[in-house]
Amino acid sequence: MQDIQPILLSAITCGRVLFDKVSGMPSVIDIVQTIDAQKYPARHAQIVFFCELTNGHGTTKTKVRLVDTQEEEKVIFEREGTVKFDDVKRIVTLAVNLQGIVFPHPGEYRFQLLAGGALLGDRRIICRKVNLPPKPGSAESTQG
Repeated sequence: MQDIQPILLSAITCGRVLFDKVSGMPSVIDIVQTIDAQKYPARHAQIVFFCELTNGHGTTKTKVRLVDTQEEEKVIFEREGTVKFDDVKRIVTLAVNLQGIVFPHPGEYRFQLLAGGALLGDRRIICRKVNLPPKPGSAESTQG
């Protein structure tokens, strides 16, 4: 059964995940698709990688990693763990809280989920360099 990998149902990057105390059901808060920063490298205070898995058999080793797609999938961050499936039909949620992740430059990155060494799927995130608008009343804002 070790060769049978779980199925990734969803993968989302967000600001936080709340779990209902009674039902245990998750609520995803503040979905993150892009990160805007004035300068790079840019540190992001907190991102949660949230995913749902099914078709798991027993205890499965997992790995969440962040790769830079512009640098031949260079691994920027990774965290290992385990997920236990009591029933193959059960949906298991995984919420990995990642704090202080540093994005070296603007561009495309991917959060990847691996189980048993196999890539189950990923979630793309785009980093953009942005300039703040000029302050009202400054010389830049009066030029037209």
